[in-house]
Amino acid sequence: MGKNILIIGGGIVGLCSAYYLQKEGHQVTVIDKSDITSGASFVNAGYLTPSHIIPMASPGMILKGLKMMFNSASPFYMKPRLDLDFIKWSWYFHKSSTKQKVEKAIPAIKDINIISRELFIAIKASGDLGDFQLERKGLLMVYKTDASYEHEMEIAKKVSFLGLEVNELNKDQLQRLEPNINIDAKGAVHYECDGHTTPTEFMPKMLNYLKSVGVIIKTNETVLDMEVANERITKIISDKTTYQPDSIVIAAGSWSGELSKKLNIKLSLQAGKGYRINVERPTGIRMPAILMEANMAVTPMQGFTRFAGTMEFTGINDVIRKERVLAIANGAKRFYPELEIKQEEIDNAKTGMRPVSPDGMPYIGKSKNYDNLVFATGHAMMGWSLGPATGKLVAEIVDERKTCMNTDLFSPDRKFG
Repeated sequence: MGKNILIIGGGIVGLCSAYYLQKEGHQVTVIDKSDITSGASFVNAGYLTPSHIIPMASPGMILKGLKMMFNSASPFYMKPRLDLDFIKWSWYFHKSSTKQKVEKAIPAIKDINIISRELFIAIKASGDLGDFQLERKGLLMVYKTDASYEHEMEIAKKVSFLGLEVNELNKDQLQRLEPNINIDAKGAVHYECDGHTTPTEFMPKMLNYLKSVGVIIKTNETVLDMEVANERITKIISDKTTYQPDSIVIAAGSWSGELSKKLNIKLSLQAGKGYRINVERPTGIRMPAILMEANMAVTPMQGFTRFAGTMEFTGINDVIRKERVLAIANGAKRFYPELEIKQEEIDNAKTGMRPVSPDGMPYIGKSKNYDNLVFATGHAMMGWSLGPATGKLVAEIVDERKTCMNTDLFSPDRKFG
């Protein structure tokens, strides 16, 4: 018999959770504080990235953050602030950034990415959403320096060892893959295992499908409080109504930590803000790429080319820092010298906040505090890539079935340090 499920959060993770829960026969309601037309699920690079096997919390990242702390235009910016949650998160991040913990995380990251990539393919094949962009051109890690090349080749060796497709390209081979625009770079590592999509196409189509099969979507609605009894959440109170679901899924992205506090759960989470510039005219770019020295992503999407990047830890806010947007435009110019991003395109930049756990791994699983609460958040820069796999895992966890992969490393109750 189907359950009454309430999902808090209407981003890619929340909607994919609704997709798989509905298919299992549950009555699903999704509530979101926004109108579900903006945020991280709409401004990301659209990558499906089995190649991204290294979690953000890796050796050297804290030192890099400290070096960049006082440069608000830097790719990795951590604003100094007296915030106890941020201070604790930073310490946990430091404790998680060890070679041993990264090596332990790699197989799990690879597995969930592969599962998610195949689920994207299955969603398209089902016809549920109609047609949408889903391409498998791979991802280029484009480099200018020997240091970047050597760094990426270390990762490429690990990716190849795991059985994923990867190739090394020299300057001429790279240019042959991109014949319509000049690239100023020494070469690239080509992860053929990766794919890409257009988030602003996928999200509305998923929303329309969910509505068509009876999923209730509530927008511009904020959760105010939660009531509990006998280790269960019994009531969710919003600014518009009250819910009494059988199970609750917290998939509220960067707001998940604040929601958890209402349940006296300390979910360590920080908002990592990213930015994007859309160029809605021909650029000649046909291959998704990460421009390594600029720390930014480039994606040819449906009708436009997206330039995205930066990781900014300044708390939850929607402030657009112009210097960070300009850094993306300048980074694109360094690698594509013939490309001119116009001022109007820079002025139309958007931002979104990614939920980042201290070890860079998502929180997917039941809470030990309440037997009807499931977390699905904390995906950092892999939220888009891992949306379908997370949704499938959530459905399996709610139904208390064997999950399609081991989720121990994703436990919301895990300890850091």
